[in-house]
Amino acid sequence: MRVSLSVSHAHRGCHNPLATPPHWLNKKRHLSCCYSPLVRPQSTMGNMVQCCHMLSGFCKCKDEPSGGMAERSPLLSSRDSDSSSTSTTTPADSEDDILTVSTDVPDGALHPEHFLFPDIVLSSHLGGDATLVEPMVCLLVSEEEEGKRMEVETQTQQEPQVGLPVHTATVVEKEQEVFMLQEDHEDANRKLACRTTAVSLWSEDVSGAGAEDISDEEKVDTHTDHKTEKDQRSVLLQSKTQTSHEEVGRAEMMLQAEDVCCEDLDDHKQPLRDIINLQEMTFSVRIKLPGADILELQVLGQTSVAELQQMLMDHELTCHRTCFSLHLDDTMLDAAMQLSSMEGLCGGMVKVVEDGKSERSRWSPPDFLLPGSLQRPLLPLHPVHSDSEHLQCVRVLAYSSWNPPPGYRKMHGDLMYLHAVTMEGREVNITSSTRGFHLNQSTAFTFNPKPALPTILCHSLVELLSQVSSAFKKNFSSLQRRRIQQHPYERMVAPFPVFTWMAPHEDHSLDCIRVEDVHASRVGQDQHTAGQCRDWNEELQRARELPRNSPQDCLHRGRILFKTNRDFVEASRKGAVAVVDGHVMPLNPGEPPHMQMFLWNNIFFSLARDIAQHYRPLGGDAAAHAAASCDLRGVQAYTSVDTEGLHTLGSAVVDYRGFRVIAQTIVPGILEKNQEQSILYGSTDHGRTIMTHPRFVQLLEKASKPLRIQPHQVLDHRDTPVELYSGVETKGILGNDGRHYILDLLRTFPADLNFQYSEETQVNIEEVPKECQSFGYPQRHHHSLANLRPELMNAFVQHRYDTYLKIAGTHQRGGVSEWKEPVDNRKDTDHDKASGGDFDIRFNPDLCSPGVRFVSAEDLSCQRRLLWDAAAFLLSSQIPLVLQDCLDHRMAPMDGATLTSVLHQRGVNIRYLGTLLRQLDNMEDSGRHYHVQRMCVIEMVTRSAKHVFRTYLQEVEHATLSAAVSHFLNCLLTSSTLDSSDQMLSRRRSHHRRRSRSHCGRAAGAAWARLTPSELWVRIRTDAEDYYHYTLDSAFMEDHGLQRVSLLREFTIKTGIQVRMRDYTMDSRTRAIFGEEDVVNMLAVVKHVTYTASSATWLLEHAYAAVRRGHVSAAFDLVSQALMLFTSVCGALHEDTCTCLRLLGRLSYTLGQHANAVRHQERAVMSSERTRGVDHPQTIHDYTWLALYCVAAGQHCTSLRLLYRARYLTLLVTGDDHPHIALLDSMLGVVLHGLMELDLSLKFLHNASILTSKYHGATSTKHAHSHHLLALLHHSRGDFESARRHESQACSIYETQVGQNHDRSRESSKYLKDLTQQAGRSIKQDSKLTPPPQCFHTMLQQLNMTCEDDLIPLRAEESTRLRLWEVKVQDLEKCLSSNTFSAAFMEEADVLGQLAVKSVFLQSL
Repeated sequence: MRVSLSVSHAHRGCHNPLATPPHWLNKKRHLSCCYSPLVRPQSTMGNMVQCCHMLSGFCKCKDEPSGGMAERSPLLSSRDSDSSSTSTTTPADSEDDILTVSTDVPDGALHPEHFLFPDIVLSSHLGGDATLVEPMVCLLVSEEEEGKRMEVETQTQQEPQVGLPVHTATVVEKEQEVFMLQEDHEDANRKLACRTTAVSLWSEDVSGAGAEDISDEEKVDTHTDHKTEKDQRSVLLQSKTQTSHEEVGRAEMMLQAEDVCCEDLDDHKQPLRDIINLQEMTFSVRIKLPGADILELQVLGQTSVAELQQMLMDHELTCHRTCFSLHLDDTMLDAAMQLSSMEGLCGGMVKVVEDGKSERSRWSPPDFLLPGSLQRPLLPLHPVHSDSEHLQCVRVLAYSSWNPPPGYRKMHGDLMYLHAVTMEGREVNITSSTRGFHLNQSTAFTFNPKPALPTILCHSLVELLSQVSSAFKKNFSSLQRRRIQQHPYERMVAPFPVFTWMAPHEDHSLDCIRVEDVHASRVGQDQHTAGQCRDWNEELQRARELPRNSPQDCLHRGRILFKTNRDFVEASRKGAVAVVDGHVMPLNPGEPPHMQMFLWNNIFFSLARDIAQHYRPLGGDAAAHAAASCDLRGVQAYTSVDTEGLHTLGSAVVDYRGFRVIAQTIVPGILEKNQEQSILYGSTDHGRTIMTHPRFVQLLEKASKPLRIQPHQVLDHRDTPVELYSGVETKGILGNDGRHYILDLLRTFPADLNFQYSEETQVNIEEVPKECQSFGYPQRHHHSLANLRPELMNAFVQHRYDTYLKIAGTHQRGGVSEWKEPVDNRKDTDHDKASGGDFDIRFNPDLCSPGVRFVSAEDLSCQRRLLWDAAAFLLSSQIPLVLQDCLDHRMAPMDGATLTSVLHQRGVNIRYLGTLLRQLDNMEDSGRHYHVQRMCVIEMVTRSAKHVFRTYLQEVEHATLSAAVSHFLNCLLTSSTLDSSDQMLSRRRSHHRRRSRSHCGRAAGAAWARLTPSELWVRIRTDAEDYYHYTLDSAFMEDHGLQRVSLLREFTIKTGIQVRMRDYTMDSRTRAIFGEEDVVNMLAVVKHVTYTASSATWLLEHAYAAVRRGHVSAAFDLVSQALMLFTSVCGALHEDTCTCLRLLGRLSYTLGQHANAVRHQERAVMSSERTRGVDHPQTIHDYTWLALYCVAAGQHCTSLRLLYRARYLTLLVTGDDHPHIALLDSMLGVVLHGLMELDLSLKFLHNASILTSKYHGATSTKHAHSHHLLALLHHSRGDFESARRHESQACSIYETQVGQNHDRSRESSKYLKDLTQQAGRSIKQDSKLTPPPQCFHTMLQQLNMTCEDDLIPLRAEESTRLRLWEVKVQDLEKCLSSNTFSAAFMEEADVLGQLAVKSVFLQSL
């Protein structure tokens, strides 16, 4: 008999994101137990146990197991639906339509506190041990945005504007409704019904400047439904177009409309506006006032809801009402919508609903989000909604104490016994047998396996519990509905989970299954019995040996490699934690603790310590600690080269509780013999004894060229020359499986000569370039393993190649003597060597290896000079490029992770932070780099604090871990300038001593308890000076404006500390900031090798090249293919997949496909939160772009919430003095201006203008645009003098920067004249003119101008094609409005009927 279990994707243990494509995740699955009498009962037992485990986890009162160090999203989660409500979205639609419509969202969602977070409930929990990240975006659009919303109309009233809009085109859906003419019976003198055929736009081609040929390749039948109503003046002609995914792929790639990730295309319709110009028509609107009064107003079709509200406030009957909203069919109307776009308005009734009286606007955020606020609350980072109903199916479901069944009961088919307590309080004992599940008559103290009366035999456990308990039946169905309504990204497991640095403190609830799990795991010991452990090395090497002849073979090989490496990394993390916690027996228990080695789950673990003084010539323990990271980078390099026949070990580096643990797979046979006997290549004694082997030489020679390793000859112990193609420390081992393995790859990259380990090393000052000497190099370092990054090597080789081309060109022109080399003017023999057919520059990795003897001193001198040139190139070229990138705002680091990424992209190591800070200090206009300087100081302080914390934590006992960590945090976040800090900590220790004398007495004697804030900060400044060669002032936190919340976040992320989620008082001088209960957990920080799809990476690189050339449509197709490959190999939740989604969103927005842009960007936000973290800077940027796309799609309320959320996260991460705050405040000001929240908009725009002037310059075009936004706002406020003053400054800047003939200068000048005239008329009339509110088109245009630096421009050809479409559509509209239908028009209407869709967005071109 076999018991098989199929569980919903909601259970995190039942879904493999790699084996299942994303579009399969929306299928329903049910929890059931099926039987087959063909399998032995032994296999049944394990499956039955798994069934009970899964069912117990599914029936818990909380949706996910507690446990949570994993990161989760506050925004991106589905709101739990009521148990009695029905789902409004089928599971099949959950993936394609992420913005699920909620039809019963209360009006309370518009309250200010809901703008920071959508009205949702999280579905996972943060406390505990190891919970994978589950919640994602499922409901971002509230009911007031999507319930009755039609597509937002384009601008109908032209306003003076400045700037060039971004050339875009509207989205073309697979099925479109083509609007045609229909006339009313009362006014119809000419009744006409046109039957048109929609033609695919993909076959259109533009030849020349004014000609366009449209082929009728794919025409489908359309159907016109003639219907007449009295209150309508136009009739709708509907046309459906069915275009398959294959046809779109074969057609011309002009405008991609759908996601091309091999998803099934679902039928959906997009209602569009009538072609007839309703904006010129007037009609009556009936308005129901509070009470019984009904007001009827005559309005234009172009009137917006905001204008209607203003009309009511000016009307004599409603002028006393100032706080109200307009509702149609119980749905609140969007202020930016036009009345002509609303269905049901004619004949319907608009209700005036009075809002609560409050000084705060209903669009206002909380006070801590307003400009100038110094509050940084932490609770909003992970908001917990208290109104969610936690459904519990059973109180207890566990194994019965009567297990296992006795022999005579096994003969009757009994498999196991369960004990359950229902929600009604009934205790039942259940028998699981080969026939099914039934109740027995056993009790807690009496064993009676006979079936209970009445006998109920059920095929599944769920069916039995549903019959026994009505509460179980009801709640289990509700839980199933909740899980089905979740987005697939919520149910999927991230390959490498990201854990949050802040988690709530959860109550420890009763859970019998958790007890079973703890005992089954044997307190962290190996969970597998002998003979059942996974052979990680064999799995990895077999995956590498898979065929790679075809694209399908490469995809399969990449998928297997990624999955195996993911499982190995997770096993390494668990094993390292067990090793440090003391749950694994060492292989050599008689050795000192730092020399002990461990074997757990077929993974070899060792501590990164100097064992047997092997690293003593390199720097001791500091070198051993750095060697682990260097070796991992070497493994990654050889893995990326992927030389066939050359094998590397699976490797991971785990930092936990101050210890660095190295996890590696085991070479077959290495534990059975001496290490020296198995080495065929390399050296184990720093070059004194060197081995070589022809097979290893052959394999390493293939890998040396892409890795830029210089082949070099060294002398062995017999003074025999030996040629090496790697570092001397690299060892080649032939395993018992016949494979050739290389390990100890710490010398893969060349040494950085700017950092020397010992001052005793003789450095010839003449060989040091002047650039290095001017920066104060060489400097003494803690170890001799300071290597150059591969990015720097590539940049240096490219620089030399460009120099070589310049020399060659100068030789041809005969002007050799006039050219000078940028680095130095000495003769370069490498140029002569590279003048052949192949430009090849390589570096010797053993130049700084102690004990290595080279054969040729002349070659050694040339190779050493090449390394000095590379070191000088880093200082003279790459560091200035980093500063220039930040000055041009191509890079704007927000935290340590992004700053490290910026430096690494230019090949600059993090140890050059001191040099970077000295350069910033010496710059004249240092204010524009203030945010970079602040980030560098925070990164230097947190890294130095981590160095101190590492040694501090190694002396702490496990029983006092929380007290020691909280004590260190208090010392770190207490400024060293506070005199009362030591007294504060003394009072804290006295308080704890009175509470628990025995515990505190033991802690008081420990070394960690004697640490004071002043002593800690002295150590931090000393470490920063020794490691980074930069001196921190005593008041650096005040000088650089560092906020302690950012310092706490950076330090906890780097060290793996998880603190309790609550608001902390950081500036208290009398109380400790943290208590022992505030330290929730200590997490392991893991570094590992990454695998990805190489073919997808190639496609993505070519897509970026196409974007730079302006080929947007071609780039869209390349990115779509890359997304499909990345998803197939790495899964949907991966950084590479997120990059493709982000780029698809930008391309879709550029092409005018706003709905697709929102869909792609929303998935990018989901993936970014799951793979990087909810407060990662990349997630903040994704929020910002999603807000822009939501505005274009007409979802203004959602856009406002996203911008508020992005601003809160930015304040938390980096503070309010950052260029991204200027961007967010500008966008917030524009959106609030469009919603007629003028006073609130003024606050954000004023702050944005200050920051823009600081970081972009007072005479930059960015600052001119800020003045223009303020001018538009003051114009709407009726303050024409202020508007004229700001626009005058904007016009002056434009004329200075871009010239008077530029479009922006001319438009600004024209707008300035209009403002001057209006100001004069206002003075003459002695009253303020009330200008119309900002329309949707103006709002979108200003947002595009605000974000123009990151938008993708279209090519001139594509822009011309779109403009030709617009001209043809305008001609069609003119014919329709004049009711002149010729034969030529009818023939052209068949072709251009679908193009009418584009007129909405093309008016902004």
